[in-house]
Amino acid sequence: MRPSTSALAAVGQMLTSSRDQIHAEWTAWIVKRLPSSQPHRRDTIERQLGLLLDLLNQVAGPLRREATELWLNASEWYGRTAAQRGLAAGEVVEEFQYLRGLLIRHLFEIVTTLPARQSLANVLRLNRLLDSGVAHAVVGYTDVLVESLLDRHGIPVGALETAESEMETRLDQFERDLAELKGLSG
Repeated sequence: MRPSTSALAAVGQMLTSSRDQIHAEWTAWIVKRLPSSQPHRRDTIERQLGLLLDLLNQVAGPLRREATELWLNASEWYGRTAAQRGLAAGEVVEEFQYLRGLLIRHLFEIVTTLPARQSLANVLRLNRLLDSGVAHAVVGYTDVLVESLLDRHGIPVGALETAESEMETRLDQFERDLAELKGLSG
């Protein structure tokens, strides 16, 4: 376990205090864009977005290596579910970019109070994490497209209940992994 720097810990605390507001804004923006026929319920999508925010916060903690692996897996899974929601690859990227904008707005005050070297390091680290999340989401998205082209694990018409059930099962697993990670950190 590596201790967090004071600057990284401050960013983590700001993420914790702003989490609900960021979650509400990100969810509202995504839900507004959802088509009327949707394979996933709104509350399931909200859980997924909350999970990603919680994982992002854990990356600022002492178990950031373990949290980073979980963050990347959850990001890839996000891309897979985005394909199920009928998004285009660019829209998956756009959803992460919107999160980036929210983080910039909410973390602006804390980052500007840090010494220049620390603030730049934290901004770059956060951007690198989001970039890796975007890359993994696109990989997950692409995997679903390839699988459907090869007729493996594709989403057949009328199997929306199955997609929702699979998403909830996967959410439960990620949430258990996150709880275990939080338990290790203290």
